[in-house]
Amino acid sequence: MFPAPPSLPDPDRRLLLQRALAAGLPMLGASSAARAAAKPLQVGGLPVTCNLTLPVACMARGAANAADKSGGPKYDYEFSKYNGWPEIKESLMTGRIQAAYMLAPLVMDLADKKIPVKIVSLGHRSGAVIMVRTDSPYKKFKDLTGKRIAIPSRFAVDFLFLRKMLALEGMSPKDLQIVEMPPPDMPAALYAKAVDAYCTGEPFGAAAQRAGYARVLRMTRDEWRNYICCVLTVREELVRENRPMVQDLVNTVLGAGQWLDQQQANREKAVAIAAGRKFFNQDPNIIRFVMENPTDRVTYGDLRMIRAEFDELMQLSMDAGTLKAPVAYEKYVDESFARAAKASAILL
Repeated sequence: MFPAPPSLPDPDRRLLLQRALAAGLPMLGASSAARAAAKPLQVGGLPVTCNLTLPVACMARGAANAADKSGGPKYDYEFSKYNGWPEIKESLMTGRIQAAYMLAPLVMDLADKKIPVKIVSLGHRSGAVIMVRTDSPYKKFKDLTGKRIAIPSRFAVDFLFLRKMLALEGMSPKDLQIVEMPPPDMPAALYAKAVDAYCTGEPFGAAAQRAGYARVLRMTRDEWRNYICCVLTVREELVRENRPMVQDLVNTVLGAGQWLDQQQANREKAVAIAAGRKFFNQDPNIIRFVMENPTDRVTYGDLRMIRAEFDELMQLSMDAGTLKAPVAYEKYVDESFARAAKASAILL
């Protein structure tokens, strides 16, 4: 506790405040928003290429801050790395983090359970694959009838992609043995023949494909072009306390997405950034493989929030049984930031 400044004579009070600032001590009476602006906002994410706009946004904001001599407010973002959706969900629910990339159906479910969260931006489009062993006889999706297939979670849009493929072939989930498995474990499980196929986001398909023992059976880029999955989600108190920061984060993610799709040279820079220890800490060759084979395996340039696409995800989630009833769009989405968004310049 610090002594109450008002009891001191003005000259002494000024001296005390000057010393407190010099020592980096917190200012009494400063708003929580001002305190939040003074330190980086932790944004949770997984080391998957669907979340690639986040490392780029963090680096770009840091570079812009270093170059900015205006003295105006500066926001800063740090990538908080998680290994699974349950952990990131718990951190967002408890308020340990105020923002994260999340699975869209999971946010619908949290909002329905009165967890104060809102989707404020998309993170990507496309980027899911169904992988089989190179030496397997499976050429068509229907060849997987009766086979064991891994998915990350029944809340993952990868699962909805799998269900779309089943419907397209006149099949049902009963025609497959579906198991849940963390995506990083899937390539090894396929290699060991513990599963016959897996459906997940990148780079876990590319890791096995590049190693030579797996091939792509289906990609969302071919089957579900406007596929959305990972979305930028914030807690409502962050919106109330520091709306300008949320807007800046949305602007920076939007700028990162456009920058990634502008030219391949930018993607090469993103590979180097994401592979670093601060972010994905992965083999850059695997991330590069995702960026190049083909170049629209995952896309980032179109982050428009389209209500009809969320409605489709909700209906598919209800059909899958992961949502029990419709959730009002306004309950889990705040479109105001996307409507006001101006893509930040990315100078990396």
